[in-house]
Amino acid sequence: MYMSHTECNPRIIPDLSASSTTHMEAGAKREAMSSSLGTEADQEHNGSAYTIAATAHAVDTDSWQQVGLLLVTSFNCAYVLSFSNLMLVPLGWGWGIACLLIVAAAAWYANWLLAGLHVIDGQRFIRYRDLMGFCLRKMYYITWSLQFSIQLLGNMGFILLGARALKAINVELSHSPARLQWFIPGTGTVFFAFSYLVPTISAMRKWLAMTVAYDVTLLAILVKDGKSNRQKDYGVHGSPAEKAFNALGAVAAILVCNTSGMLTEIQQSTLRSPAVRNMRRALAVQYTAGAAAYYGVSAAGYWAYGSAVLEYLPDQLGGPRWAVVLINAAAFLQSVVSQHMFTAPVHEALDTRLQRLHEGTSSRYNLTRRLCARGLVLAFNVLVAALLPFMGDFVNLFGSFALVPLTLVFPSMIVLKINGKSRGRWSRIWHWGIIAVSTVLGVATTAAAVRLIFHNARVYHFFADM
Repeated sequence: MYMSHTECNPRIIPDLSASSTTHMEAGAKREAMSSSLGTEADQEHNGSAYTIAATAHAVDTDSWQQVGLLLVTSFNCAYVLSFSNLMLVPLGWGWGIACLLIVAAAAWYANWLLAGLHVIDGQRFIRYRDLMGFCLRKMYYITWSLQFSIQLLGNMGFILLGARALKAINVELSHSPARLQWFIPGTGTVFFAFSYLVPTISAMRKWLAMTVAYDVTLLAILVKDGKSNRQKDYGVHGSPAEKAFNALGAVAAILVCNTSGMLTEIQQSTLRSPAVRNMRRALAVQYTAGAAAYYGVSAAGYWAYGSAVLEYLPDQLGGPRWAVVLINAAAFLQSVVSQHMFTAPVHEALDTRLQRLHEGTSSRYNLTRRLCARGLVLAFNVLVAALLPFMGDFVNLFGSFALVPLTLVFPSMIVLKINGKSRGRWSRIWHWGIIAVSTVLGVATTAAAVRLIFHNARVYHFFADM
């Protein structure tokens, strides 16, 4: 079911029909599509009407400055504390810096392109899977599968990072630290409470001040440790095969560091019109100020400890106890906020499916449905995270298998489908080249990620204390 732009408050919708069916039926019209690549900003600015799918979450509410801060906050999360090990150790300085810059530029361009595909043929798309289904029919289900695997695996990774931060605090304050599995359910409980009380991305605006403050303390300790460490080794070690596979895994991790595969959902959940121009402004904030933060910490960690840098950076810090506790506490709180943004599309899909949209988010019926849906998602994630505490290895897997097509391949596929014949020969060559190179990259990095997971599955055991 769809609403006009002037009726986009989802609370007044009497019922919900499956959006996928509507988009599949619309596939017959795709030859007559007109893209928003050059006209959407003007269309929104002039107030032209367009239709929008029903949703239980907010639409057209927030400024681009808030969305830019949201992106900086969410990407500068506790995962940053692992990026020195994941991204730079397998590549070294030369290749590492080059790959950081190239992947960031590629992700920025792909997301800039996708932001321009927000309105097609008079219809505004608020979900990436709906956009793919409208343009390429059966790609709806592939996109849905890739997005939800990213979001669920990413949420499990956030649970493990939050639990690692709590365990690190426990190690500093106790002579007999508890097992990691004791902290995983507690982390999941806090995540559940936050996702229930702050139900949408737009509702996160009051929590975005909890952002990169811990970076200052972290960088100060890294500089101190780096100056005192005279035995740094920046060499890339291992056999030629190991170096190649590890380098591919590092490229996948760099992509995870820069993109989420849910840009369309962010445009829906936050930005007020004109959504294309405002989304591109927010992306500029992410890939300048945001990238400076998470790349800065990653480079500082590698500079301070070299190839010996640990997978979880705070475990290696040489600062005073209070500073280590502060950094881990901030990393935990940051994980609470960041994980909610990356899991929001799962919550939106469940809320839209299960709730009565015309009653509003605060009705007893909808509150009960939200409680059950959030509880089931977090309970499943907590169980798997406790069972497989080496889930950090899955960062490379969902970066390669899912984020490569979602970020790099699919936007070019859409452009070729809706504007291919009218954009000229060189434009078609450019986008086909992106598809070809990205597909090869995705296959290679996926193979490297699967190899790493099988290796660690032999080393670790279920419910291991990491």
